Amino acid sequence: MITQDLTLSPAAARRIQAIGQAEGRPLMLRVAVEGGGCSGFQYQFDLVEEAQPDDLRVERDGAAALVDEMSLVLLKGSEIDFVDELAGAEFRVRNPNAKSSCGCGVSFSI
Repeated sequence: MITQDLTLSPAAARRIQAIGQAEGRPLMLRVAVEGGGCSGFQYQFDLVEEAQPDDLRVERDGAAALVDEMSLVLLKGSEIDFVDELAGAEFRVRNPNAKSSCGCGVSFSI
């Protein structure tokens, strides 16, 4: 099922496609929220070839990200982005629900 509650930035879509082309196979980015990290919750990113039956799909420009229903509750209204900065390149979630986050940008609290 495709969800409108979460978006994929153009930069993230380009990066997912570039990784898939480099690997020689289509890949999707799985984004999940797990308990833990220094702020209470943390984002988990993984590249996968197949969706799980309960995954919700976010698409942009031929690229796809997957999220489970439980994680979507904490990600509603968020944007999955990819940034390439001097400090490194990484996928990030711009989450309007996060009340605070840690310095690493991977964990957050609601």
